[in-house]
Amino acid sequence: MTEFGKALGATETPIPGLVVWDLPVHGDSRGWFKENWQREKMVAAGLPDFGPVQNNISFNDAVGTTRGIHAEPWDKWVSIASGRVFAAWVDLREGPTFGTVFSTELDPSRAIFVPRGVGNSYQTLEPDTSYTYLVNDHWSPDATYTFLNLADDTAAVPWPIPLDRAEVSAKDLAHPRFADVTPMPPRKILVTGANGQLGRALRAEFGDARHVEYATRADLDLVSPDLATARRWRDYGTIINAAAFTAVDLAETPEGRREAWAGNVTGVAALAAIAGANGITLVHVSSDYVFDGTLDRPYREDDALSPLGVYGQTKAAGDAVVASLPKHYIVRTSWVIGDGRNFVQTMASLAERGVDPKVVDDQIGRLTFAADVASGIRHLLASQAEHGIYNLTGGGPPTSWADIARRVFDLSGHDPERVTAVSTEDYFHASTVPVAPRPRNSVLDLTKITETGFTPRLRPPL
Repeated sequence: MTEFGKALGATETPIPGLVVWDLPVHGDSRGWFKENWQREKMVAAGLPDFGPVQNNISFNDAVGTTRGIHAEPWDKWVSIASGRVFAAWVDLREGPTFGTVFSTELDPSRAIFVPRGVGNSYQTLEPDTSYTYLVNDHWSPDATYTFLNLADDTAAVPWPIPLDRAEVSAKDLAHPRFADVTPMPPRKILVTGANGQLGRALRAEFGDARHVEYATRADLDLVSPDLATARRWRDYGTIINAAAFTAVDLAETPEGRREAWAGNVTGVAALAAIAGANGITLVHVSSDYVFDGTLDRPYREDDALSPLGVYGQTKAAGDAVVASLPKHYIVRTSWVIGDGRNFVQTMASLAERGVDPKVVDDQIGRLTFAADVASGIRHLLASQAEHGIYNLTGGGPPTSWADIARRVFDLSGHDPERVTAVSTEDYFHASTVPVAPRPRNSVLDLTKITETGFTPRLRPPL
C-alpha cells in the first residue's frame, strides 16, 4: 500500500549516481496525488538537472511480469503510477563498480534516478502496474544499449517470483551473461582542432581511449550548416574545442578578419548551441589577448575584457558565447608552445644557424607548454571542478620574450648575449604588413586553478 505524507528525500545506493527518492504523496479515501517530477524542488534537493525530453509508460497486466536487464545510453527518472514492483539495477558501465547490484521495491511513493549505463529491470508485484520513466534523450534505433541476462548467476538478483514462473519475453531471456557483456563506455569526448599544437597535446593526454574522438577541420567543419546533424550529439558528454584562428597579425587584414571571426566566433557559437541543446560540457581555450595588458598585476578570471586587436576581440566574443552555457570551462592561457612551429623552436634554429635575433623585452608573461594545458583540462574534467573560467599557464616568475630567447640559446650551447633586447615599437617599426597590438602584461593569476588541486609547473622544460 502506498505510504502517504513522506517528505521529499534521497537515499544513496552502492551504485554511484543511482539514488532512491521518497516522494510526497497526498491521499484520502478518493485516491492520491503526487508531483511525480518537479524540477525546481528536486534539483534543489540534489537530483541532477538531467533535462528530460521524453516520457514513457510501461503497463503490465499480470503479477510477475519481468523486464530487463537493459542499460540505455541516457539517464532515467523511474517511478510508479499504479501498482508495485520489485526492481533491480546492475552497474554495466566501464569502471571499478562494474557489476554492482542494488534492488528494492518501488510504489507510487518511491522513485529512483538511474544514470546512463546502469542496467534497469523490474518484476511486478501487483496487477495493473504502470511503470513510468522520464529520459533525457529521444528513443533512437541508432542508440547503443548494453544488456545482461535476468538469470545471470553473478548478479544473482533475488527475484521474488522465480523466473521460470514469471512472464518474461524470449528476447530478455536471450540477453548475454556477465562474461559476454561489453561494458558501456562513458559519454564520448570530442576534441576539435586535433592537429594543432594543443590538439596533439590532447591526443597524447587522452590517448586512444575508445570514448575519445579527435577531429580536424577536414573531419568536422565548425562553420558548416550541417554541423547539428554531423554527429549523434546525445552520445557526447564533453567537447574540447582546441580549434581556433591564431594568426594574430593576419587577423588585422580584411581576409584574416573574416577568417578570425568565422573560426573564433561563428564556429564557437555553433558548438555552444549544440552543447546547450544536448547537455554537453564545452571546454573552450581562450587567450591573454582578451586583455589590454595595462594592469600592474596578474589578470584574474573576473577582470573586465578589453582586447586591443581583432584576434583578441574574436576570442573575447567567443568567451562571452561559451560563458552563457550552464556547463562550460573557459581555459585562458598564454604564450603556448608545443609540437609544431613555435617561438622556442625558432630561437633554437636561429642559434644553430648563427643568426643573432632581436627580441622584444617589454612584453611580460609566462611560457606555457601545450602538454600542461592538456593536463589541466583533463584535471578540470576528472575532478568535476566548478564550471567557469580558469587561467592556466606555466608557473614561476614572469619573464620576457627576450629572456626566454636567451635561455634557449644558453641551453642549446650558444652565447645568450647574441640575443638583443628591443622594444615592441622598435621591433615592428619597419614592418610593411599589418601588425596586431600585443598586451604588454600577459601574466595570468593562477590562484583559481591551483585551488582545484592542479599545480602548474614552475619552470617549463626548455
